[in-house]
Amino acid sequence: MKRRTVLTSAIAATASLAAPRLARADGPKTVTFVPHADLASIDPVWTTADITRNYSLAVFDTLYAYDAQFKVQPQMAEGHKVEDGGKTVEITLRDGLAFHDGQKVLARDCAQSIKRFGTRNPFGQALMQRVDEISAPSDTVIRFRLKKPFPLLTTALAEVYCAIMPERLAQTDPLKQIPEAIGSGPFKFMADERVPGSRVVFTKNAAYVPRASGIPSFNAGPKIVNVDRVVWTFIPDPSTASAALQQGEIDWWENPSLDLVPQIKTYKDVTMAVKDRTGEIGCLRFNQLFPPFDSAAIRRVALQAIDQKEVMEAVCGAEPSLYKVDVGLFVPGTPMASTVGVEITRAPKDYAKLKKDLAAAGYDGRKIVVLGATTIPTIWAQAQVASDMLSKAGFNIDLQPMEWGSVVQRRASREPVDKGGWNIFFTWLGGFGNISPAPNIAIRGNGAGAWFGWPTNPKIEELWAAWFEAPDEAAQKKICEQMQVAFWQDPTYVPTGMYEQPTAFKTYMKDIPEGWPQFYTLKKLA
Repeated sequence: MKRRTVLTSAIAATASLAAPRLARADGPKTVTFVPHADLASIDPVWTTADITRNYSLAVFDTLYAYDAQFKVQPQMAEGHKVEDGGKTVEITLRDGLAFHDGQKVLARDCAQSIKRFGTRNPFGQALMQRVDEISAPSDTVIRFRLKKPFPLLTTALAEVYCAIMPERLAQTDPLKQIPEAIGSGPFKFMADERVPGSRVVFTKNAAYVPRASGIPSFNAGPKIVNVDRVVWTFIPDPSTASAALQQGEIDWWENPSLDLVPQIKTYKDVTMAVKDRTGEIGCLRFNQLFPPFDSAAIRRVALQAIDQKEVMEAVCGAEPSLYKVDVGLFVPGTPMASTVGVEITRAPKDYAKLKKDLAAAGYDGRKIVVLGATTIPTIWAQAQVASDMLSKAGFNIDLQPMEWGSVVQRRASREPVDKGGWNIFFTWLGGFGNISPAPNIAIRGNGAGAWFGWPTNPKIEELWAAWFEAPDEAAQKKICEQMQVAFWQDPTYVPTGMYEQPTAFKTYMKDIPEGWPQFYTLKKLA
């Protein structure tokens, strides 16, 4: 499939969903922001979707947080003490913490939130495997009794998905979504102003008390809010969003279409920058509950069919400096990254041989239901090109276009395809999982507790657990090399390359934090 064909079909798929023209962006106390997708879920434990992660950064707070150098800093925590040779850790809450419903944040709220986080998130699961008990001996102290010392405890609690919520919400079955968004973060989610498919509104939490110390950096330090409202206006059509940015109808566009980047660079009073240095790794994700992808041999054929360079040229050929190939489990150039086996991602594709290999692996020609999000151009481009490669390799592909929110909902189904299930979906893996196995959701092989696709892979699980016990970085890196060797033999997904996504905003938007979209610290001077 040619790149021009992909881009044309991506625009055609989204044009019918294009938002109407907007009025001029509101005054200095309101930020008008165009997110990469509509908000399909308000539960940062139930889903790992980036749109929910970004919403969570506004509405919820965490006990610890990451600064721009990926160092962990106290956030809701005043600090902690370690006793009993590292097997007892007590975290004390700082003063001034309150939920959006006016209730004080208590240690028992935090304890229950951590337990819920620990059932779904891979880093949380690693923590809970080492915990005998999490308790709240007082309203301000959270106590961990550990099976053995766990130096990464505060790092786990710094995960955005370890969002602190009232105990009553944290008691929600983690396989179900919380019914309302009540956090203690610097912004409130305005459910009554929500317009599904187009609009999400946040207002400043006037009762929020920022940390008294520290330097604002990523989502750590004092979260000072300088605006009264943040309005997310979802515009599926990139051309419409680009025009709105140029004409001052919006203040900030999270993810400009990569094909439009050269054009946007010419706009007056618009700044373009890469804020998220963890990048986006392409992911062709298998459902391993049902045939044919319950077979490692068939998954290996799918892996061998994908050429990262061809996919990435379709995704961001207009700005080739933004993409990388020879991508394995982690971002090339970062400490845990490895080149072991990456040649499989760029080897010449002999599709006739792949068809024979596929038949020998036992594929019976059954339909492969593929979920492709048309409302995120980078996903739709990836889905079309990779699906075409799979078809050439002999897979009977049924690529089903839909908006991203529908993908988020449907990928959670564990039903077979004839009852609304799926075989493959496409996404981009971002965040700290791209540079460390600890929070990496896609490599886990823990069956029912794994990310969507639910793979069972004892070897990967053994290596993943061993990584936490490694005595130093060199030992960790060696384990990651072994992990990548095991991954190529029994892949849970196909890495399709990676890119760095620039963001674009009006020049009057100042002090936008590094990392994912956040709305504290920034100022709107127009």
